[in-house]
Amino acid sequence: MTPSFFDRDAVAVAEALIGATLELDGIGGVIVETEAYRRDEPASHSYKGQTLRNSAMFGPAGHVYVYRSYGLHWCLNFVCEAGSAVLIRAMEPRTGIETMRLRRGTSVDRLLCAGPGRLCQALAVTKEHDARSLFSAPFRVTAAHEVVEVCQGRRIGISKAIDLPWRFGALGSSYLSRGFPELIARSALIDRGTFPS
Repeated sequence: MTPSFFDRDAVAVAEALIGATLELDGIGGVIVETEAYRRDEPASHSYKGQTLRNSAMFGPAGHVYVYRSYGLHWCLNFVCEAGSAVLIRAMEPRTGIETMRLRRGTSVDRLLCAGPGRLCQALAVTKEHDARSLFSAPFRVTAAHEVVEVCQGRRIGISKAIDLPWRFGALGSSYLSRGFPELIARSALIDRGTFPS
């Protein structure tokens, strides 16, 4: 992947990331759920402008924005166009599973990375990773090159702009943070090979 993959509309990036591989220090798996946040909508942290907390969202595309949700857990986002980002909501574990189990305190693999807080705990993501590049260690993101069936629905865990269908998931995955009961918009076959690599 290159910065051009991320330097575009966050909704397009969120969909294209389904099936991509994410690793941090060699531990990771396949991204199965994402949410898009644009600068011009009230659920986005950048909606009211740049602050110390959200400054990474206004930095280079292809960097990381990390914040703490409700003072409890970290959330990992990939920066897209200025002021927009994609929240990585869930991942299917593939490498370093034993380490993830220790970090999470569970042997139930389905729950290791099902949700943004769990994912960050499994990967040991902290504020120290904020504003870091996805194109150098400790991160490694690799685009999927096979056809992935994607479902789309409303974002969850927010109180504003709740009707926007900007949550994407790998259809049928058992590693999602939550199902897609409404399946808004459509389920589509997305050829990952057509996106910038």
